[in-house]
Amino acid sequence: MTYLLGDLEGSEAVLIDPRGPDVSLLNAMLEERRLRLRWVLRTHEHDEHLPGELDRLRGLGAPLIQHSLPESTSAVIEFGSEHIHALPTPGHTAACLSFLWRDRLFCGGLLAADTCPYQPRPAAPEALWDSVTRKVFTLPSETLLFSSYAMRGGYVSTVHEQRLHHPWFARASRDDFLQRIAQAPNLVKEDS
Repeated sequence: MTYLLGDLEGSEAVLIDPRGPDVSLLNAMLEERRLRLRWVLRTHEHDEHLPGELDRLRGLGAPLIQHSLPESTSAVIEFGSEHIHALPTPGHTAACLSFLWRDRLFCGGLLAADTCPYQPRPAAPEALWDSVTRKVFTLPSETLLFSSYAMRGGYVSTVHEQRLHHPWFARASRDDFLQRIAQAPNLVKEDS
């Protein structure tokens, strides 16, 4: 999923997790709303599985933030009069970021312990546990979670819903989670 956030009064926008094949459509949407793309934000990436992806995204012409924040950028990313807070949330891949805007957290594949077609198992299970339980689950219950991958058939849920019903994190201890990950070497089938 790609998310477009725009400040119509400030005429600026950010894209979260855009896909290379969608660059033409995304540019058309920005142009239609007369928005200048301020940032391209990636929660994570699987570029090794998607040849040319990074080059296509660079074609959007905006600074790209992924893996970690550049030294010249604080944890608060501005566009127009809006602010996004970047949170390091490693685990799904070795270096992941989540982006908190108002009452919405764009968390990419963070909660996709077994549903990502490119990552058959979490890259860093211990870090994943910590990111989910110490950063995501400590947010207010009503915080909306926007994922890159479908969770229970949808892309949006709440912190409350995931605390109660996530198949890997709800009602599990850290040891239970890590043991379950260790016993499931291939959580999803890799594409051949």
